Parts: sequence; structure tokens; C-alpha cells
Amino acid sequence: MQSTGTRNPATTPTHCPYCALQCGMNLTPVEGGTVEVSERADFPVNRGALCGKGRTAAAVLAPGARLTSPLMRSGDGALVQAGWDEALDRIAGNLERTRARYGADALGVFGGGGLTNEKAYALGKFARVVLGTSQIDYNGRFCMSSAAAAGTRAFGLDRGLPFPLEDVPRTGCVILVGSNPAETMPPSLRYFTELRENGGTLIVVDPRRTRTAEQADLHLAPRPGTDLALALGMLHLVVAEGRVDEAYVEERTSGWEEARAAAMAHWPEHVERITGVSVPELREAVRLFCAPEAAMVLTARGPEQQAKGTDTVGAWINLCLATGRAGRPLSGYGCLTGQGNGQGGREHGQKADQLPGYRKLTDPAARRHVAGVWGVDPDSLPGPGRSAYELLDALGTDVRSLLVMGSNPVVSAPRAAHVEERLRSLDFLAVCDVVLSETAELADVVLPVTQWAEETGTTTSLEGRVLLRRRAITPPDGVRGDLEVLHGLAGRLGVEKGFPTDPEEVFEELRRASAGGPADYSGIDYRRLAEENGVFWPCPAPTGGDDTRNPTAPHPGTPRLFLDRFATDDGRARFVPVAHRPSAEEPDDEYPVLLTTGRVVSQYQSGAQTRRVAELNAAAPGPFVELHPRLAARLGAAEGDPLAVVSRRGRAVAPARITTGIRPDTVFMPFHWPGEGRANTLTNPALDPTSRMPEFKVCAVRVETVTS
Repeated sequence: MQSTGTRNPATTPTHCPYCALQCGMNLTPVEGGTVEVSERADFPVNRGALCGKGRTAAAVLAPGARLTSPLMRSGDGALVQAGWDEALDRIAGNLERTRARYGADALGVFGGGGLTNEKAYALGKFARVVLGTSQIDYNGRFCMSSAAAAGTRAFGLDRGLPFPLEDVPRTGCVILVGSNPAETMPPSLRYFTELRENGGTLIVVDPRRTRTAEQADLHLAPRPGTDLALALGMLHLVVAEGRVDEAYVEERTSGWEEARAAAMAHWPEHVERITGVSVPELREAVRLFCAPEAAMVLTARGPEQQAKGTDTVGAWINLCLATGRAGRPLSGYGCLTGQGNGQGGREHGQKADQLPGYRKLTDPAARRHVAGVWGVDPDSLPGPGRSAYELLDALGTDVRSLLVMGSNPVVSAPRAAHVEERLRSLDFLAVCDVVLSETAELADVVLPVTQWAEETGTTTSLEGRVLLRRRAITPPDGVRGDLEVLHGLAGRLGVEKGFPTDPEEVFEELRRASAGGPADYSGIDYRRLAEENGVFWPCPAPTGGDDTRNPTAPHPGTPRLFLDRFATDDGRARFVPVAHRPSAEEPDDEYPVLLTTGRVVSQYQSGAQTRRVAELNAAAPGPFVELHPRLAARLGAAEGDPLAVVSRRGRAVAPARITTGIRPDTVFMPFHWPGEGRANTLTNPALDPTSRMPEFKVCAVRVETVTS
């Protein structure tokens, strides 16, 4: 694909703008000032492979697909072109008026998991230092927050994968829970193919027989919302069959007795009734997982996007710990992060309760350190604010003005019609985005910002590998970077210093702010990232620094965590006793079917960018309702017939897609589209008590045929 821009004489190695694989790619200027995407074989994660989204990524750079001028709401309600100074003045003025009238916490900031580390860091600093508000969170809360909470609880530290992807083909067994990488991150599927080629086994847990499940040695299809019971049933069998690694449990863990007692209440026949997974299948899964010397459990949104997601992930971690499959070579628990910088986005300050370096906002020492880097009084930093959905739910009441950067909650948030209503009720809404998303269409001011190929910055992949994206093309006239936006707003709001526009300068400050924290980037710089194809955090600065009188070798980074000790006070991993409980919304006579949501290979997240690419739209033109032939027969529905899916929150309509690859009690809808087929109109915002993750993956619905 090609895109318009200023000619650059050299090919630029960079990374894909989409998922957390952050595949390497090359961008080469061609005649006419356009750029071409090509393979980059030297990057070890994708080894040159690109999915359709990556291959066509440059299409969104074209002027016809993206914004090239600020837009402002006129007196007649239309969005009209405006100048940058006028647009920034209007945003700053409205933010200042809101703060003066209602207080700082009436200002909200909503970020995105696609922002670079530099932009995420600057946005969190802007919210807390310039606006003085606690009300900041980001759409990454909807991604892996449950896995992060469970990982931190068990290991003392969360990083998506505590080992590189290259370890996956070398282990003996992988249990892949609620993940469909064949469609969500296709270049990663080779790792699971190589696992099987090397004699290892793949177990896939998913209520649908996805393209990934078709590759598995064993596919378990539990009822949506019962992954927790499934993991507990497997742990029960591990105990009953004498497969616990007693020496490991004694030496490297704590809390086993309580966790074992909780698991023993979930005997196999009981778990079969809850999940629909037969006892022989449970036993076979345990046998395959325990047979080899090394094994892994990898989770994704399936078990995590539940109102019990933290406990569900915790149960799978308990299974790893009981069998000695964590903190050992080629073994462990990991999370397949979804968004391109979902990991780094929360590590450096977008999340409501965190400061840069993955520090806790409630920790006095963390506040002192970060405040020292920022040159402010620690007491001036606000405390933790609302989580993402709670922030969106408070719009128009407690939160009166909102700045959105790189997110489209009108499509991506649960109970989306309500969220859209809340956005419309705001006194003022400003959106920074590449395209006129459905959320931007509601804004009072829209600012056109640069894309990945037009800016330099870092991201952190699902492996915890910090990467350098390089600018390859000059953005069109009228487009500015997010760092320029924050610099301009900070100055207008009375903060003249501390918000540079140069990303490397921002990263240097980020290094200092993260130093000594759990996610320590202080030993990483742009030069190393360019030379080493990325560096795994934590990577502290050498104690001798750059002082040649006390030379110290740079820290190599940490590809593999926990091999010597876990990141807890005593170095031991913690079992956490958990028990199965029903989903927040179970089927009943009025809503007898379960809905689960997800993605398709040719669209990405809310679709704001991919829906503007002709090739991707041809492959995935719109929403659909996937259902089993038995359910279709009861409804009298044929392939392609319009179906209405109705929940307690609303109604969505899309064509039927009939397949035996889904449970008869379940329907599936992808969530990439707005309008009448918007899946998130239906989803339940019930929140996990620890992670505050909404229950996207399961809610009760009824399905109806639609008559013209």
C-alpha cells in the first residue's frame, strides 16, 4: 500500500501501528512522494511476516482517509475547519472555565493503548501537573487489566509475557485460554505451529472453534464465563492424581494450603456441569499439561474480560504454580496483550492509579520520586481516580469536560449507547485522533495528529520488549504530533516548561521517572533500541553511569523474569485461593442465550482506522451474528438473514452466520463496527472488583429474526 508524504531518501525500519506483536516492517519512499510497506526479516518476532492489517497500514496515511485540519463545532452545530491557535485556545479556555467553576476533578482525560510511551507519559503528567485532576484512565483498562492485577498479586510484578515468544516453540505444552491469535495477531501463529512441529502440544480453551482452535491437539469449549471453574477443576485433578510439584511449592511459593482447599471444592463432575467440558476432556488436558518437563499457560481477553477476570487468571496461575511451571526455563504464565502499546501505556502514567515506572500512586516514596523528576510538590499530585468505564459513566455529571487522545469509546466501551449519551452530555469534549472516529464526530474540537510513520517514539510489546518506531515521512500540512498538542495546551494553561515536543527528550525524562520502579527503563536509550532491536525491561541504568572513572557495563535487559526469585518481598510466588461464581448476568427465560464478543482478522479494535482501508473492508465488510445450526433452526433463520440480538442494555442487528463451530447456547459478534450492528451496545459494564475490567465476554441476550 502507498500513502502521501514528503520524500525520504532512505528506507526506514520501523514497527506496525496495530497489535502488541509490534511486527517489524520497512517503509520505503517511492516516486511521487509516497511510501511502501515491505517485509523486515531482521526483527525476530515476526521474521518478516505481516498480516493484512500490517501490509495495508500505509493506506490510512493517505489524505482522503485521515484528518488534515483542526475542526471546531460552529454555531449551527457543524464541525468546520479551524486554525491550530484557534482550536488550542478554545480547548484551553474551556478546560480552565470548567476547573474554575467545578474544580480540577471535573476535568477528565481518556487515553489509548496505541499511544507511544512518550505520549502516554506526557499525557499522565499533563493530567496531574497541568490540570491537577485525578480523572485519567485509558482504553487499555479494557485490555489486560485483569491479567495485570492477577500477575501482580501472584508474582509481585506484571509484564504481559515474562519470557520472549521465542520460548513458546521450545516448551512442551501450551494452554491457550480465550485467545485466537490466528485472527488477532496472525504472525504469532507460527510459534504455536512450531511448538507442535517440535513435538509439543497445544490446548485451546474457547467456546468457539476458531481458526486457532482448529490447530490444537485438544480444544475445550466451555460455556462463556466458566473459565474459572475449568481452571479449578484442572487443579483439583492435579492434586487428586498426585501431580503437584511438592518441592517447588515448598521452596518457591506461599499460600498453597488455602488454594488447594479452594480447588478441591471443584471436583470434575461438578466442573463438567458448570462448564460443559466433559470429565475425560479435563483429565486429558491435565495429562497433556503435566507430561512434559516444561509448559505454559497463556491467557487473553476471553478469561480476562469478565467481572471475575482477576480471579480467573489467578486460577490459571495457581495451576502453573502447583505444577512448578513458573519462574523456570521455558515455563510460566503469560498474557497475550492486545493493543500496540497496552503494556507501556499503563506503565508510565495513563492508568488511574499508576505513576511512571509502574509505580503506585498511593505510595509516598513513588510520589516523592516522580514529583522530584517533575519539579512539583508531591502533595500537589492528585490521588487515584476512576477506572475507564467509571470515568465514562461519570461524564456530564461529576466530569464536565473531557480530553480524549487515541481512543474511540463510542464503539469500544461496554454499554456503548449509554457511553455515547454520556459523551453527548458533556459541557465540552476535545478529541485528538488520526481520523474522524465516531467519538470525534461528537466533539467540540477535533485535532488531527500524526501517525506511526510520521513520528518517532517507543512502544513496549507483549514480550516487554521496548522498541523504537522511527519517523519515515513528513506529516501533511495542518497535522501536528500529540506532544505538540500537550505542549501547546500546557503553555496556555500556565505551565511553560516540562512538556517538550521532541520525543527523545521526553523519553530521557521518562527514564529518570521510571528509575528504581518495577518497570525500570533507566538503562534504555534510543541508541540501544536502534542497535539491539529492542531491550526488555526492567533495565536499570548502570551504577557507574557514563562516568569513565567508574565504568560499568550496561544492563542487558531482562528477557526472562522470575528465574531466580519472584518480585515479592520474600521472593516467593503467592497462591491466591479463588472459587467459581456465576457471571454477573446469567441466562433466564427472557434472555436465554449467552453473547460473547471478539475480533476478526481484517479489522482492528473499534475499526476507526481499518474500516477506511478498502482491502480490509472487502474481506470483513460488516458485523455478523455467529450462531449454531440448532439455534438457527429454532429461530427459523437462514444464512445471511438479519438477526436482532437484544440485551438489557439495547439491541443490535446483523446478518446471521451459521456454523457448528460455536456452542448452541452461545452467539458471537465482532465489535469493530458502529451503528445498528454495534456489539458493545449489548455488553455488560459489570466490573471486576480488583481490576475494574468490564464483563465484555459474557452477557445474557435473546435472538430474534427481523422482518422487513
